[in-house]
Amino acid sequence: MIVEKLVVGPFDTNCYIVGSESNREGMIVDPGDKAKEILKKVEDLQLDIKLIALTHGHIDHIGALKKIKEATGAEVAVHGDDAKSIGRKQPLSMIFGLFYPTPPPPDRLLKDGDSIEVGDLHFAVLHTPGHTLGGICLLGEGVVFSGDTLFDHSVGRTDLPGGSYDKLMGSIQTKLMTLPDETIVYPGHGPDTTIGAERKGNPYLQD
Repeated sequence: MIVEKLVVGPFDTNCYIVGSESNREGMIVDPGDKAKEILKKVEDLQLDIKLIALTHGHIDHIGALKKIKEATGAEVAVHGDDAKSIGRKQPLSMIFGLFYPTPPPPDRLLKDGDSIEVGDLHFAVLHTPGHTLGGICLLGEGVVFSGDTLFDHSVGRTDLPGGSYDKLMGSIQTKLMTLPDETIVYPGHGPDTTIGAERKGNPYLQD
């Protein structure tokens, strides 16, 4: 499996380009900004992007969505509970003055337990509300793309509309802390980690 991380935008959002080494089909997870840079990396990797997966609908994760959609023609997938936030003004954009082209409506509404296939790669959708109502993680191939649910020794913020600390911690405990220790965590911001490292050392997860 190919996994390339690009750190984009004013919030240093992690955008992931994921691809199958066998047939070069790929997906982009959270195209937050810098569409040209993302597309150049896709070209360098010689991937055919079939899917744009959004872990949630915050502006710092979808800023380049319109341009990436137009350039690739890929299907856009997001959880149904975050779908409406894609095309509306958001607190982050109003507070920090961030304005991006309004993307088209998503092509696919995801729910917990759905499957995503990218070539010979398979990922399960884990609904992990708490950061937003429709936050998701993508689990498969020994990794989990955790969006803004779980970070390296931290967790997502819950003080924006739709946020809930209790829901977030419940999502982490029931959906992520049940995974094997060796599962690699690719978060929406910051460095990679593992489930085992977070289980042992994340201060938010200690009794």
